[in-house]
Amino acid sequence: MLDPGQNPAARDAVANEARGQIEAAGTLKHENAWGLRKLAYEIAQRNEADYRWFRFEAQPPLLEQLDHNLKIADGVLRFRVFKVDAETPVMVPPATSAPGPGASRERGDDEAPPMPAEGDAAEAPSEPAAATAVAEPPAAEPELADSSSEAGEDEPAA
Repeated sequence: MLDPGQNPAARDAVANEARGQIEAAGTLKHENAWGLRKLAYEIAQRNEADYRWFRFEAQPPLLEQLDHNLKIADGVLRFRVFKVDAETPVMVPPATSAPGPGASRERGDDEAPPMPAEGDAAEAPSEPAAATAVAEPPAAEPELADSSSEAGEDEPAA
């Protein structure tokens, strides 16, 4: 997360420096500039940041070098390095804003399905997430019918 108070050229220079370090000692798999996004809370008196995202393969010495250089770089508000499984899909940028009070809270077709709750984990299918995005039709509600009209029943309706 880069400081939006710096000019775009300075932010790009920080991102290019990180990319150069990654490419020199590792393998850059994917890069994405998510742009300016509102922060959940203020960091260094800023309420938004320029998000840059890199997915790469590297050995521990590169991680230590990146950690050191990003800690002392001007314009870096916050950064995180996560270890992920190689088969983990590439992240898609989150929506830029939440729906307003009068807006519908229904998801669009292009949004990811919600994550299952802890209790649902045992029932989660082993298919990819894209296959589970298809909505199931709602279960039919039982119709209230006169029980005397059903075949094989001699009791009167209650």
